[in-house]
Amino acid sequence: MTDTSQSAPLATALPSDRFLDRELSWLAFNQRVLELAQDQDMELLERVKYLSIFASNLDEFFMVRVAGLKRRLATGMAKKTISGMLPTEVHNAVLAESYAAMKQASKAFNDSVLPALVASGIEILRWEELTSDERQDMSTLFDEQVFPVLTPLAVDPSHPFPYISGLSLNLAVVVKNPGAGNELFARVKVPPSLPRFIEVSRQRFVPLEDVIAGHLDKLFPGMEVMQTHAFRVTRNEELDVEEDDAENLLQALERELMRRRFGPAVRLEVENSIDSHVLDLIVSELGVSQNEVFRLSGPLDHESFLEFTRLDRDDLKAPVFVARTSTALAEVESSSAPDILDVMRHREVLLHHPYDSFSTSMQLFLEQASNDPNVLAIKQTLYRTSGDSPIVDALINAAEMGKQVLAVVEIKARFDEQNNIDWSRKLEEAGVHVVYGIVGLKTHAKLCLVVRNDGGKLNRYVHIGTGNYNPKTARHYEDYGLLTTDPKIGDDVASLFNHLSGYGVQGEYNRLIVAPKGLRTGLVSRIEREIEHVKAGKQGHIRFKCNSIVDETIIDALYRASQAGVKVDILVRGICSLRPGVEGYSENIKVRSVLGRFLEHSRVYDFANGGNQETWIGSPDLMHRNLDRRVEALVRLGAADAETVVEVIDLGMSDTTASWHLQADGDWIRHHEDENGEPLINYQELLINRHPVARSAADVPTPRRLDTLLNKVGLFGSH
Repeated sequence: MTDTSQSAPLATALPSDRFLDRELSWLAFNQRVLELAQDQDMELLERVKYLSIFASNLDEFFMVRVAGLKRRLATGMAKKTISGMLPTEVHNAVLAESYAAMKQASKAFNDSVLPALVASGIEILRWEELTSDERQDMSTLFDEQVFPVLTPLAVDPSHPFPYISGLSLNLAVVVKNPGAGNELFARVKVPPSLPRFIEVSRQRFVPLEDVIAGHLDKLFPGMEVMQTHAFRVTRNEELDVEEDDAENLLQALERELMRRRFGPAVRLEVENSIDSHVLDLIVSELGVSQNEVFRLSGPLDHESFLEFTRLDRDDLKAPVFVARTSTALAEVESSSAPDILDVMRHREVLLHHPYDSFSTSMQLFLEQASNDPNVLAIKQTLYRTSGDSPIVDALINAAEMGKQVLAVVEIKARFDEQNNIDWSRKLEEAGVHVVYGIVGLKTHAKLCLVVRNDGGKLNRYVHIGTGNYNPKTARHYEDYGLLTTDPKIGDDVASLFNHLSGYGVQGEYNRLIVAPKGLRTGLVSRIEREIEHVKAGKQGHIRFKCNSIVDETIIDALYRASQAGVKVDILVRGICSLRPGVEGYSENIKVRSVLGRFLEHSRVYDFANGGNQETWIGSPDLMHRNLDRRVEALVRLGAADAETVVEVIDLGMSDTTASWHLQADGDWIRHHEDENGEPLINYQELLINRHPVARSAADVPTPRRLDTLLNKVGLFGSH
């Protein structure tokens, strides 16, 4: 099913160095996140949040991308990347740049953020800085809540070096036996079930590892504690499931999840103060190389800084934004909730989250459908959803009411595998038909289909989106969704669901473009159509908004369009392997990136088409995995909705909007002030202000800022 078609011959030869390296481009993206943490004009706890996001992103990058590089090196694969670099060159560059970035993050925290927290009345103290009364309180807490869950593990001929789980925070302890005089090594794991930072008194905190280190005499009675050093390990956590050989995909995946815990180490973080002999022991036992050892100023594990964003300090946070009900739905809203299906019978509704509320649109649509006695069937794709998902609850409710319910669950969604396995079982127990899509392909398309009996006629109600059906992340992710009863879209989505749940060859579609069969060819043909319009004397213009652009065929097609005089604007959040602004092949291409309080997650592909504009929204980014190894779907918008979406892209691309500009050499330059030092337009704040329910923090009870799932995924992570 993979689209392997070759693009047309190049009009002018393109240079071999026309692609930027994807791994280094990702690191440049995470550097942009770090720049937000370093921005002293940002609210203080927002800066803390960005430090946490930066660290969380980098953790996942090492667990997946760096682990993959290391695996290729171990197998002897020496094929150059599209950037012309050998895997060993990429690996070395990634380690060097990651290390430099982590040292920047530590410096930003210790030299800038930490003093600002102290000035704001929030103190993060070391054990020796606590008062005697505070130490006594912490001793009581240690005895009652910490000591019972600690397990000291000795290392000697009868005690092998213990397994160190990925991303766990640990203490390397050296103790001395007063009787024998010999020094011994032990490891103590900092319990992940307890808060990382303990509040010793109002807004005075101490790291949990310091509390443990201050009481090691209770863990090693009769021994003299000589040294204590914190360290943290990152492991390869990529899964490898042979779907063709697996009789039961769910069971095979569960076995692989167990094996993932024991992946090889790919990074070791230690505090600068660590003793060289202790470090040598850890390095030897973990099997990491010297360039995989990152010596940093403490504290380690910046991801846990997210705990501070939940403090009741609205004065240090961005103003709370409460999403409104979509204008199209609010027109019929009264004291009771709008009838979503009734609105859909009269018009298509374009949703823009988080500015338009997810709970009063897509979620309400599914909940109303599940309770509607005239609804006969519901079909839904699930890639990532929340832990207490009202989406899953609605599907279960529909099944219990006797409706035909199908859930296409992607159980291979990275780091959500176990969560999705659990949901699959819960859905099946309620009578929902659960399928896992097509062997060898991830189902990433965002689709919901409702079949209703309208006075004896069966009509299809459809939602197609760019984001996951996750009410929690929908509050923080920027995404589009389309609610429609268009018969052509209904036919398309029904055919696609049948393809996912049954047998048959993927067919043709009316208002959809679907991967993997037709997406690359569909986009390339439209790019080439812009070239033909320019040749015919018309203006050519391509606008893309996506998370990542890596695919060589798509990039080369855009280069050819630029050579022909087509204007190309790309608004990308993360990776970009395209090299813009190079005379001779990309001088007509501009690339911008906007980062902010909301994750820019939507995917939009717009073509001027000689005046007959085509604008598509949907789930795919421009990466090999999206085009070749996933089921993805784009839907074409109507003219009015297309105009709305394109206006947002143009705003993001504007020189008066704060953004990062990609240079030909791969550097990203931040533009957030004009020539007079005045701030440029904050793209997201402008969109918030177009929605009248943006309120100050004082007006609205503070919600939990981010939950564990959002942190795990990473506010700027991969999806």
